[in-house]
Amino acid sequence: MIEPVSPELVDWSRAQFALTALYHFLFVPLTLGLSFLVAIMETIYVKTGSEVWKKATKFWMTLFAINFAIGIATGLIMEFEFGTNWSNYSWIVGDIFGAPLAIEGILAFFMESTFFAVMFFGWNKVSKNMHLLSTWLVAVGSNLSALWILVANGWMQFPTGMYFNPDTARHEMMNFWDVLLSPVAVAKFLHTVGSGYVISALFVIGVSAWLLLKGKDIVIARRSMVVGASFGLITSLFLILSGDESAYQVAQKQPVKLAAMEGLYDGEKRAGIVMAGILNPEKVPGDDRPTFLWDIEIPYALSLLGYHAPDAFVPGLNDLIYGNEKHGIIGAQVRIDEGRKARDALAEYKRAKATGEEATMQKALATFEQYKHNLGYGYLDKPEAISPPVGLTFYSFHIMVGLGTYFVALFLVVLYLAMTNEIMHYRKMLWLTLWSLPLGYVAAEAGWIVAEVGRQPWAIQDLLPTMKATSTIESGMVMTTFWLFAVLFTTLLIAEIKIMTKQIAIGPEGEN
Repeated sequence: MIEPVSPELVDWSRAQFALTALYHFLFVPLTLGLSFLVAIMETIYVKTGSEVWKKATKFWMTLFAINFAIGIATGLIMEFEFGTNWSNYSWIVGDIFGAPLAIEGILAFFMESTFFAVMFFGWNKVSKNMHLLSTWLVAVGSNLSALWILVANGWMQFPTGMYFNPDTARHEMMNFWDVLLSPVAVAKFLHTVGSGYVISALFVIGVSAWLLLKGKDIVIARRSMVVGASFGLITSLFLILSGDESAYQVAQKQPVKLAAMEGLYDGEKRAGIVMAGILNPEKVPGDDRPTFLWDIEIPYALSLLGYHAPDAFVPGLNDLIYGNEKHGIIGAQVRIDEGRKARDALAEYKRAKATGEEATMQKALATFEQYKHNLGYGYLDKPEAISPPVGLTFYSFHIMVGLGTYFVALFLVVLYLAMTNEIMHYRKMLWLTLWSLPLGYVAAEAGWIVAEVGRQPWAIQDLLPTMKATSTIESGMVMTTFWLFAVLFTTLLIAEIKIMTKQIAIGPEGEN
């Protein structure tokens, strides 16, 4: 029997973690990219000795510090939630998941925090070169923090480098380097930090556009815009390349997610990518309703994206749920049946071990070893449960891709106009640049929705369903803390925006 789990508890636990993660990623991207932009500007100052670049550096550094300080709170709360709301998850995979998080705290965050103090308070107290080194180390440290966190998340998407210990019923690490250098983890790190760089570049050119519209600090704003647009153009192109690799890894390791991203129900050879479309809201796996009310498709593109071959077969949700013998795809029901055999064999093994029945124990262990790769499926109640919410995944993915393409064009135009000193004559372009600032956050949050919602129903892909990962607590407690955190995080966000806008209004010339 599948142990009963309160759907309400699972839903509220997921909602609380999603709330924390979405708020946290409003602060993290700016830390990742603005730290490098500040380091670049300070490098120019040290090389040229120009006071203009020093003022620019200190201005953006102050904004970085505000974001850094407020963002810490959400990050700490999110890590504590693994113990409070997801204790079963922490118990089952803590030996693996905890390692990169521990390294992040001990090494990367310590390094970032230590040199942050020198960077922010060390002006005129240490040499120029020492101060510059501290600024670069803060940038490196912030990105190393992201590395270890994203390695942990990448392992959740594609678990590797471990084995399941039937005596402890836990996944335990076998090879740290397999976890660190997993292609999914590498792709996730590069794509996520790339999005942070693009958001930071949008922030710099957006704030610079506001300064130019107000006629304030024109020289500093123009120079900041050139640096920001240059950085943004390079990183937005990099973001597209890393996104291609991420999509390839999804196709290889998480085909159900890829099918949901593209609204693909029936597998196809020479499958195309849907540029834009509206899903049929009544469509469900296994029916014969049309998938889209309307759509625009690029032929062959999905086969190329997912398998690097224009005539490759891309499985759809129906193939993955119900099986496709022609293409060698095993249906979910077969995996559910095998998972239940593994689950029952594990229970029998532990019972026989406790009573000293050696023969029974060895037979149960042999059965478990045969079916253990499908153990997680044994807790699902029906084949359709492996499908994530298609609509949310599909639309989030296409919003992310559409905005990513737009950013390349925006940075290119802004860079050209800023370098030719024509940007002041295009006020509509300045307004567009300013109002594009929040779109980077929209794209990043959409990307995280694709990554996390598209993985459902799994906390650990194919190994641990979300419903088996929660803590055994009252759903009312989680609901209460959800609303408390919603108020707290919203207050922090409002506080950051007010402090940021006040500091921006002071402007670079207000820096000492």
